[in-house]
Amino acid sequence: MSHDPFQYVYVQVADRVEREIRDGRLPHGARLPNERDMGAEYGVAPGTARRAVQELRERGLVVTLPNKGTFVTRPQS
Repeated sequence: MSHDPFQYVYVQVADRVEREIRDGRLPHGARLPNERDMGAEYGVAPGTARRAVQELRERGLVVTLPNKGTFVTRPQS
């Protein structure tokens, strides 16, 4: 993660995941890692990963299904 002092870390994580979605590295229907694994992957706390996923939901890039996980939806261009 970059250490931009003017941007929250969860936004940096969400931006990175969004790039992966838009570049096709995370295709439609792909399941995101759980919060603990996502935190480890991006070097952040699980709570930060949780907030990043919330940000991605607000952007319309993922949907979370209870007891199933969080999945990539079709990005809105």
